[in-house]
Amino acid sequence: MSKAPLMPMATAVWLVDNTSLTFKQIAEFCKMHEVEVQGIADGEVGKGIVGYNPIIAGQLTKAELKLSSDDTNRPLTLRENEIEVKNEEKKLKKYIPLSKRQDKPDSALWLIKQHSSLKDSQIAKLVGITKNSVTSIRNKSYWNYNNLNAKDPVAMGLFSQKELGEALEKAERRIKKEKREKEKKQI
Repeated sequence: MSKAPLMPMATAVWLVDNTSLTFKQIAEFCKMHEVEVQGIADGEVGKGIVGYNPIIAGQLTKAELKLSSDDTNRPLTLRENEIEVKNEEKKLKKYIPLSKRQDKPDSALWLIKQHSSLKDSQIAKLVGITKNSVTSIRNKSYWNYNNLNAKDPVAMGLFSQKELGEALEKAERRIKKEKREKEKKQI
């Protein structure tokens, strides 16, 4: 199935007013009936519709228009825009219910105990609390430290296993880099 131009009626109005194309050519291009295009030319159809220039819109080229104007049997072809649309998924802040927000410090404690290679800033970003809170939990100076119970944040749904894996890989790369730099300084 071939595609129709954007705003076919307005495009047909513009083509009738600004070109010497036949009604059949315009009708085929705009996916309309030939009588409807003739009605546009007679002023019976499309009253008040502002013409839409398909050249400016990038749906037709001037060369394509000229070729079809010269040969009345040649149909107009819609220009394909080859624009690659990237689907960049923006990470949206996920809503955490009030009942789960109190579990964030517990999750930070679990990450500190299970994955000590993660930096405080990484834990804060994963769990969704401040870096100062993570630091105070690590130093055991958090205001409610005695009541914290280490809980797996992935199991609680605070973030995915994939996000945890990415953070651990990043921490591993950082540790290797620091080790290489330390060895270079010793040499």
